[in-house]
Amino acid sequence: MYDPAYKFLFGSFAFVLGAAVGSFLNVCIYRWPVDLSIHRPRRSFCPNCKQLIPWHQNIPLISWIVLRGRCANCGAKIRFRYFAVELVTGLLFLAIWAVFPWQMAIAYWIFISLLIIGTFIDFEHFIIPDRVTIGGIVAGVACSLAVPALMATDSRLAAGVRSVLAAALGYVILLIVLEAGKIAFGRKRIRFDNPTPFTWTKRDDDADFIVGAEESLWSDYFAREKDRLLLECDQATVDHHTFANVTLDFRYDRVRAEGHTMMLDDVSQISGVTRELVIPREAMGRGDLKFLAAIGAFLGWRAVLFSLFAGSLLGSVIGLITLVVGKPVWSAKLPFGPYLAFGALTWMFCGDIFLRWYGTLLRP
Repeated sequence: MYDPAYKFLFGSFAFVLGAAVGSFLNVCIYRWPVDLSIHRPRRSFCPNCKQLIPWHQNIPLISWIVLRGRCANCGAKIRFRYFAVELVTGLLFLAIWAVFPWQMAIAYWIFISLLIIGTFIDFEHFIIPDRVTIGGIVAGVACSLAVPALMATDSRLAAGVRSVLAAALGYVILLIVLEAGKIAFGRKRIRFDNPTPFTWTKRDDDADFIVGAEESLWSDYFAREKDRLLLECDQATVDHHTFANVTLDFRYDRVRAEGHTMMLDDVSQISGVTRELVIPREAMGRGDLKFLAAIGAFLGWRAVLFSLFAGSLLGSVIGLITLVVGKPVWSAKLPFGPYLAFGALTWMFCGDIFLRWYGTLLRP
């Protein structure tokens, strides 16, 4: 069992399997946010020229290095993220295999795959798909029933109950934070030093909203039906209607100006000059609630609390660094999912160490 050859053989298998799974995770990361099937086409394709990639050019890790991060057909750059996901997944599969019994390791391989997908999608698109979150909750409960040791018990029934309760705790505790944050910090007022031009331009079912040098999607500002966005304008034009010294009162689907309400479905463009903007904002997205619930379903209630604490701490540090080093951007968003994933990963490998350390603080 402890023979070095055995360790090397199965450790190598775990790493290679992880790299191969990482290649599949890249497919999910690219396709799920844009509603593309992960089955059609079955083979990967170049995002630039759409050419299907033959198997010998799609070997995890090796192909990216050999091709120097470029498509063999059109020469377009293939993002480093593809290599990074395969490498990180391989290393985490290896680390999990080295630390945990094989039954728990298989369950944690599933869990870590969901964490990686959620993390990279949230970084790029600021969403965590239900396939990751709700799917993660279902997978976590199922894995806990199959491997009760995940919930520190020998009883499958007790493990299932603990998993469900931990998932519920994860969802509820973040829901409370979300609602409290909405009450306390639900609006952000931005006053501009000088009159600033803005445009609202309809685009399919959404719109482009540009204020000064900052561009964003209209849907980014409206998480709830009652959310309002206010523009204090020196001058504004809604299609062919011109207003002076007016407050444009927006909901997601309509705008009100001087007592007149216009449905945005009937408007093609709004432009003007603003001096003050009031935007609705959320403490976090709803996907984060379900993501923490999935963490609880796999790791238990203690991991929920630790992931929330560690994720909030890391997110605060990163946010402060961004404010100090970077240029202030009022519309900037920070994804919270990756920080929750960091907390969950830390708990997986170091939870016992943290509990022992915390226990020493409580003893006289």
